[in-house]
Amino acid sequence: MNRRVTSTVRVASTFNDRRMEIVMGRLLQIGVLLASTVVLAGGILYLRGHPGSAVDYRVFIGEPAGLRSPVALLRLLVAGDPTALIEVGVLLLIATPIARVVFAVVAFALERDRLYVAVSLTVLAVLLASLFYSA
Repeated sequence: MNRRVTSTVRVASTFNDRRMEIVMGRLLQIGVLLASTVVLAGGILYLRGHPGSAVDYRVFIGEPAGLRSPVALLRLLVAGDPTALIEVGVLLLIATPIARVVFAVVAFALERDRLYVAVSLTVLAVLLASLFYSA
């Protein structure tokens, strides 16, 4: 057996269901904590930049066009716009369960469980389709 196959077998044999649950749980915890921290930092920066400003809740104002495009979002983030930082935190929160499903695909592939790889890929496809094709 070559070195790569031996390494894959060793990883698969030490990677059981219990370990997979622990890693997935940590992945979700870290993702949510990271997203919350980024949103909190953006919120604090936003409030520092807009002290005492009144909000009119009777009129709906949508998100600025700059927050709808990844390139424009990156430009605003580099410029230090706090709303862009909040938007990145929300995107991290959305990416957390997607990362969990990607991890599940890899973990089930290591366990050579084709059924669960197929189910996880289907869930991933539905998540990505709903993310990119929502109205």
